Amino acid sequence: MMDNVSVVSTLTLSGFNGTASYRVTLFALTLLCYCVIWLVNVTIIVTIIVDKALHEPMYIFLCNLCINGLYGTAGFYPKLLSDLLSPTHVISYTGCLVQGFVLHSSACADFSILVLMAYDRYVAICRPLVYHSVMTKEKIGIFVFFAWLVPIYLVLMSTITTSLSSLCGSHIPKIYCINYLVGKLACSASIASVIIPAFNYTFYFLHIIFIVWSYMYLIKKCILSNENRSKFMQTCLPHLLCLNVVVISLLFDLLYMRFGSKTLSQSVQNFMAMEFLLIPPIINPLIYGFKLTKIRKRVMQILSWEK
Repeated sequence: MMDNVSVVSTLTLSGFNGTASYRVTLFALTLLCYCVIWLVNVTIIVTIIVDKALHEPMYIFLCNLCINGLYGTAGFYPKLLSDLLSPTHVISYTGCLVQGFVLHSSACADFSILVLMAYDRYVAICRPLVYHSVMTKEKIGIFVFFAWLVPIYLVLMSTITTSLSSLCGSHIPKIYCINYLVGKLACSASIASVIIPAFNYTFYFLHIIFIVWSYMYLIKKCILSNENRSKFMQTCLPHLLCLNVVVISLLFDLLYMRFGSKTLSQSVQNFMAMEFLLIPPIINPLIYGFKLTKIRKRVMQILSWEK
């Protein structure tokens, strides 16, 4: 057994099986998607940074959401593009752990930032008189710092725990690596490798509960006031849409990963696996770009070279 463990230094990504005949087409489509992701996210980021009128909590959180979209996809698309043009589809054990860390931490950071956005809207609509005293620049900086630090720390602990396990296999049935699948290759599961991921899942499930509760409270509050109803439709609706996109995309992949049928074609399996790396990074910036008036007007001014 120990001899088998010692030779596992590279892992095989079997999700590419059957793509050889149309890999050039897939490469072109994937490259196009990645370019669109960069275009829409960088447009929102630059717009918020250069326009001082947009240096408000809601837009600062949105900027971080877009940065996180670029961070997460950077851990996936370059490797995918390389694999599509390569006859072999392998990844080093270290590279696999790094990719899993980036994808997991990006997904968790999405929820942390969405919690901040929900809290910001709650204070703005339900406690408008204390909004500026609660959402100060110092507090926003602290909020953003921990929105990045906590996911990175929690996922890092999970990744370190996974890396300490001895592997008895080298087959990853996907087109990318995640800690869960690497953990399934372990010869034996330690207590830490079970407890830490369970804690992380519970912790971010509570994030979802908080966001849902806050928006239910906001809806109840806004129904009674035309002014609040207008605020909700203008600033909260995009948040809700983005939350749905992120949650549905992630749940789609998580549920399939655990209960999915192997009778599905490899192409369908691959689409389901990469959905949360394809749809949210494109849809979320577009939702905010079209729905938030200040963002939309400023982007149009930049595109038309108006001052």
